[in-house]
Amino acid sequence: MRFVLDAYNTEHAVYGLVLVTALIAVGWKFDTDLEVLLFIVGTVGVFWLTHVYAVVVAGRRSAEGRAVPIGRAVARAALRSVGMLLAMLLPALALGLATLGWVDEYVAYYVALWIGIASLAVIGWVNSSRNRGAWYLRLLSAATTMVLGLAVIWLSSLVH
Repeated sequence: MRFVLDAYNTEHAVYGLVLVTALIAVGWKFDTDLEVLLFIVGTVGVFWLTHVYAVVVAGRRSAEGRAVPIGRAVARAALRSVGMLLAMLLPALALGLATLGWVDEYVAYYVALWIGIASLAVIGWVNSSRNRGAWYLRLLSAATTMVLGLAVIWLSSLVH
């Protein structure tokens, strides 16, 4: 459980949350819940693989300047960036419930969108908490993280 929580509080998870939320914001108007779900899983998977590839190609040297074995470099890059994959799980679960017919399609879209936005706020709160911020600074950090995330999600949805 600690691994999941730590992975959720990385730049990779923030990127994944913004990506997933923007894809939902764009896709829900045009596609079915299943199509949006498959699009999210496929897109995040490709972005994650691209990130792992880039880290391995560009950074296969140890601190001492020696080459890191390829298997170890791939495992390290995949493990370090797993937050990007984890970021899509809760929104994908909401869309999956709609795909199964257990939740109304539009309810699932809104729940998935708000999961992404709320997750960003939680990450802001947790980071401020780790820095021993007072409760009002934690609240400000959560609000700022959420608002900036909304802005980036909005910009990203304009591009798509």
